[in-house]
Amino acid sequence: MKHFKKITSLLLSVLLILSLVGCSNSKSDKNTSTEKSNPPQNEIKDSHYPVTIETYNFIKEPIKLTFDKAPEKVFAVYQNSIETLLALGLEDKIVAAAGLDHPVKEEYKAAFEKINYLKEFTPSKETVVMSEPDFIVGWYSLFKDKNLGDVSYWNDNGTNTYISLNSGIAIEKTIDNEITDILNLGKIFNVEDKAQALVNKITESVENTANSVKNKDKQNTLVVEFFDDKISTYGANTLAGDMITKLGANLLNPEGNSIGKEDLITLNPDCIFVVYMDRGDENIPQQEVDKILKDESLQTLSAIKNKKVYPISLGEMYSSGIRTIDGINTFSEGLYGTLGK
Repeated sequence: MKHFKKITSLLLSVLLILSLVGCSNSKSDKNTSTEKSNPPQNEIKDSHYPVTIETYNFIKEPIKLTFDKAPEKVFAVYQNSIETLLALGLEDKIVAAAGLDHPVKEEYKAAFEKINYLKEFTPSKETVVMSEPDFIVGWYSLFKDKNLGDVSYWNDNGTNTYISLNSGIAIEKTIDNEITDILNLGKIFNVEDKAQALVNKITESVENTANSVKNKDKQNTLVVEFFDDKISTYGANTLAGDMITKLGANLLNPEGNSIGKEDLITLNPDCIFVVYMDRGDENIPQQEVDKILKDESLQTLSAIKNKKVYPISLGEMYSSGIRTIDGINTFSEGLYGTLGK
């Protein structure tokens, strides 16, 4: 009888063990099924991507680059590149930046403090390689052989690039090109709503300012920049020329070539804008304007007699980005004493 009880107890123990193993296998199978139906979050593909953008190489040929995801390590060079990324809230994506002609706008200073800003104005190829970027955005001149080299080097090594249209690519440099750049960056980083909001603000401001000066007397004007003894003028095909034209003024010397002092006297503009790059030196704007105001040989100019010689920052009228509104306002106020909204 005792022997029978031992056998019975042994059989019950075996059945209990088998039951527990079965439950364990069932639970494991259930978990496996759940994992297959719910893949990890990092494997879920963003429906926004891939995104294909048209940009250019150094010989100004259009190229198409595809982004499978938003860039994570961006090297941004020059004013509009840096400030547009900051305006889009992408400071955390910037691995390094360089090349500011002016301090960043006040509203972006806090964001700017978070990024690695380099002492090199135009970074070397070695510097950029060490930063291991997956995206480079900058001006046309950045991709000269003596700087970073053609975009093909970077593209072939897995780094996408974007060149600002008005920095040397486009034949006719316009406000519309600035808008295209902002919208393209919005697509690349999947922040199209923010990009569109910036563009809407620029478009509205340009339209309001242009409308506000429609009935003003037409002004003859020049936009000049001093290079040693040469006076370079901004022609009709420049961004400055497009802004001046939209404001209804007459841009003198529309060919945009260099002129001498005698030519300046002959043209005799009603108003002159002098381009400057201050790089943090507050004295630079007045110093550049004084090259005309204090030149004894130019005192017969109408612009001097009218007290209409004004400084304008390069960032407002050359690859202006988010400073496009500032450029329109500076030109409008100088020409007509009218600020846009």
